[in-house]
Amino acid sequence: MVTEEEVMDVLRECYDPEIPINIVDLGFVRDIEIEGDSVHIKLTLTSPGCPMYRTIGDDVRQKVLGIEGVRDVEVEFVFDTQWTPDEMSDKAKKKMGFDEKEG
Repeated sequence: MVTEEEVMDVLRECYDPEIPINIVDLGFVRDIEIEGDSVHIKLTLTSPGCPMYRTIGDDVRQKVLGIEGVRDVEVEFVFDTQWTPDEMSDKAKKKMGFDEKEG
């Protein structure tokens, strides 16, 4: 059975085309649910109107379907809380030029 760690590893290969940082380090991954051979991923983006949502969703779907044992992938975009740069990894913040004190 596929693990959350395997899914996260693959998601580190998915990028927002407008930002040269993977979606895990950007803090876009909200939740991963695995049930048998099905994976449901909840993602957020920098804004609800992000024009790249289809591109990102398709990339996520294709890459996760490439994991052995995965037969179905559902990508859901959620905006119940606003994404902020605070959600980025320290590595991503540094790459984007954010001062650690600024957030």
